[in-house]
Amino acid sequence: MKNKIVTAFAPATVANVGVGFDILGFALSGLGETASVEKIENSKQVHINPIKGYPEISIDPLKNTATAGLVRLIREKNLAFGFKVKLKKEIPVGSGLGGSSTSAVASLIAANSFLKVKLTRSEILDYALTGEEVASGARHADNIAPCIEGGLVLVPTNSTIPPIGIKTPPSLRCVILLPELSIHTKEARQILASAVPLSTMIQQTFNLAGFILGCQNADFDLIRLSLKDVVIEPQRSHLVPHFLQIQAAAMAAGALGCSLSGSGPALFAFARNQKSAEEILKKMKKAALHFELPLRGTWISPIAKKGAFILREKR
Repeated sequence: MKNKIVTAFAPATVANVGVGFDILGFALSGLGETASVEKIENSKQVHINPIKGYPEISIDPLKNTATAGLVRLIREKNLAFGFKVKLKKEIPVGSGLGGSSTSAVASLIAANSFLKVKLTRSEILDYALTGEEVASGARHADNIAPCIEGGLVLVPTNSTIPPIGIKTPPSLRCVILLPELSIHTKEARQILASAVPLSTMIQQTFNLAGFILGCQNADFDLIRLSLKDVVIEPQRSHLVPHFLQIQAAAMAAGALGCSLSGSGPALFAFARNQKSAEEILKKMKKAALHFELPLRGTWISPIAKKGAFILREKR
């Protein structure tokens, strides 16, 4: 009899959300990746198939975001078996849409189904962070947490506090524009200053608080007033050619805010509703075309209420 194969889906995410560096993130609807995991009896090894379309991604289990957490899981839980992983990547590497997190989370969600004592959600997050650390060099959960939980999530830096869901207006839409570029998180973090002026910190603190309050109260005017990153975006915007012009086009079209998704190169913009999102995307694409910036893809998405889940099981 063939071994059971469990396939899990994990949604793409937008991290930082402009004003919440390393502590805010939300899940996108529809866009994401799958991991198919098979249990390997009488082995404590983890294997991963070469990833179609991505020959540059290591299949060393300690160097792959999908498997690093599984290696640690086997060791710490003293499992008597291993795993074989097959990834189907839909999110380009270095896109700023949480591709490393989706791989880590999807493989753990699938592998968890083979455990007699299931991992808690906090344990899944912790093991997934091992994969995130491989990709970015840091254990930040602003992609991981919304990928697991769904929705817009406030991610405490203290690991003893669980992620906190933030209510968002039902009509809110996210516009994604992905240039034909690749920016690696680890490199994008290295260019950041280690300190910011006190006045800048105060402004960013207000913006973060105002944005969260605006989301909770469905106050679109407050969201638009607050969704302005004065700390990270000024240091990274040069990584995406003509970022400021595309951002200006989005705001002129009625966006509630527009910034980098994660470390970029993807840009995200918030819209009041679907109709507004379509107009914003139209103007952002027009600006990119004007400046001859090639695009890899565009999307309009609500904030996904559901995080990673088991897609199917088969033998």
